[in-house]
Amino acid sequence: MEEETRYCDYCGHELEEYEGTWVGDDLLCDECCDDHTITCDRCGEVVWTQDSVDDDHTFLCRSCFTNYYERCECCGTIMHNDFVNWRHDLPYCESCFDEFRDEIEEYSYRPNVCFLGEGKLYMGVELEVDEGGKDDENARILKEIVNFRKEHIYIKADGSLDDGFEIVSHPMTLQYHQEEMNWEDVLKEAISMGYRSHQTSTCGLHVHVNRDAFGSNQAEQEEVIAKILYFVEANWNELFRFSRRSHYNMDRWAARYGFEKTGRKILEKAKSGYTSRYVAVNLKNYYTIEFRLFRGTLKYNTFIATLQMVQKICDVAFSMSQEDLENLSWSEFVAKIESPELIQYLKERRLYINEAVTIEEGEE
Repeated sequence: MEEETRYCDYCGHELEEYEGTWVGDDLLCDECCDDHTITCDRCGEVVWTQDSVDDDHTFLCRSCFTNYYERCECCGTIMHNDFVNWRHDLPYCESCFDEFRDEIEEYSYRPNVCFLGEGKLYMGVELEVDEGGKDDENARILKEIVNFRKEHIYIKADGSLDDGFEIVSHPMTLQYHQEEMNWEDVLKEAISMGYRSHQTSTCGLHVHVNRDAFGSNQAEQEEVIAKILYFVEANWNELFRFSRRSHYNMDRWAARYGFEKTGRKILEKAKSGYTSRYVAVNLKNYYTIEFRLFRGTLKYNTFIATLQMVQKICDVAFSMSQEDLENLSWSEFVAKIESPELIQYLKERRLYINEAVTIEEGEE
């Protein structure tokens, strides 16, 4: 009896007598098998590539991966369950796990938020510092300066930094930032450790503001947020100078939405046309809006002046109508500022009614 001719179920090529590999219910020629399948390192089964899980060194069928392996949350390496290191219910390989110390949280870390101070508007700070090391001991020392009674700050790893980390505060009122939170010593200690912020190309100072400070419902909140966006766009040149960022870094990390005649139109543009958080005022967070304009700083006066500016922008947007905001000049805006740190900084940046002061060498 003549043997039936066999063909590759993938390419249709006629198979030799002893040629062919079964992949499920399909018979494949050697070439198609090489191109479109893998052999599971654990059970030896040949499976379609699209039904496999792999990294640079390990090739598995989905069943073996699901039952016996995990993928490192950080680098993507596949590990057998016996060698997984767990942190906050996430799997890490040995190498990546060693990068996480008790004092430096991973970037995705979210604590139980503590609101500090009495008021409606709270600001949470993210200050990036670099060039001083991703050092667990440094992080511990910085936290001990202000966390002896309650947690005020925590420290996170940040992949955008070369050799540093991100100092993150719990949300605080401006008064609390100025009077209860010892930022001055934190910043001085960071400098003494060799950290830099302004003098890098990597660091920003981001300020989160709680949305419910602007109203009790979404409509009320968005009315104020729209006016914040309008103020930022209408005074872009002045705020760009205030930010200390370069044009390149502003475009990359804090791009503008573009001016429109009303804040509502800018808000509509922001909600419909922007998927990135790398904008001057980031609206992607559910509970906060994030001011991302500002370059990082370890100079106390500049740091506090930045928080005072955010507070002032929010106050103006909350208290003024869209029409009044359209008629508000920069000179009129700064003339109503009373905070001495902010006035000093505006003078340094030549933004205070044409007044300027001399900045000492080495200052920002």
